Amino acid sequence: MELGIRGRKAIINGGSAGLGFGAALALAHEGVEVYISARNEVRLNEACESIRRSTGAKVEAVVADHASVEGRQRILERCPEPDILIGTCSPPPFIEDFRSISEDDWRSNFETTLISPIEFMRSVVDGMVERRWGRIVNIATAAAKFPHPWRILSGAPRAALTNYSVAVARQVAQYNVTINTLLPAMHDTDGIRAIYGAKAVENGTHVDIEIAEAVRSIPIPAGRFGSAVDFGMITAMFCSEQSNYITGQSLVVDGGVTNSLF
Repeated sequence: MELGIRGRKAIINGGSAGLGFGAALALAHEGVEVYISARNEVRLNEACESIRRSTGAKVEAVVADHASVEGRQRILERCPEPDILIGTCSPPPFIEDFRSISEDDWRSNFETTLISPIEFMRSVVDGMVERRWGRIVNIATAAAKFPHPWRILSGAPRAALTNYSVAVARQVAQYNVTINTLLPAMHDTDGIRAIYGAKAVENGTHVDIEIAEAVRSIPIPAGRFGSAVDFGMITAMFCSEQSNYITGQSLVVDGGVTNSLF
């Protein structure tokens, strides 16, 4: 299906790995010119080269911390008028005990998961309104809708981000600018493999065994962890020309773990 976004420009913050990489890859396959930001220069350059080889698209690497004012300025200097904005970041660590979270932990995490995407939206949305076209997708977490003790450091600020996104979406919808939020859980990424790899070392097993046990014990109705590539395709769908009547929505992508009628 032709998504109608060939030739558009997209910023993907946190796109060097995981779900952000999946989003960048999917958009590049659709002929979008992508600007990917991340802090790790080596991993970022490798990711960009991989996407160039597999898609032939124009892919630009921007080494920057999007949680900082300087980093945001650097990214927007490289792509000052994006048609598409995708925001994600490495998730905070699992929390065993909420008492262990310090005030500094909250401040640092809010800079990355709440203030950064809000400031990016504020910087680019007026240009989208003027051009009468724009797509913003924030990649958050299912814990924003379905709180979990392990994800308290991630879920709380992203619930605030979702609230903000819906409020802004209502104000710009008439200009063909949409803002939506994806709420993923249990995807097979390097970050998740590191977590379950540590469990495997502790239990004397293998990471795939630990993941299989997680799929069984949670349980995940789909019978597996999600794919970052598949998730990227969902992200691209929300960026498409055809998604012009979907805005202010929050979609959980978790293989059926959480369910609500509405």
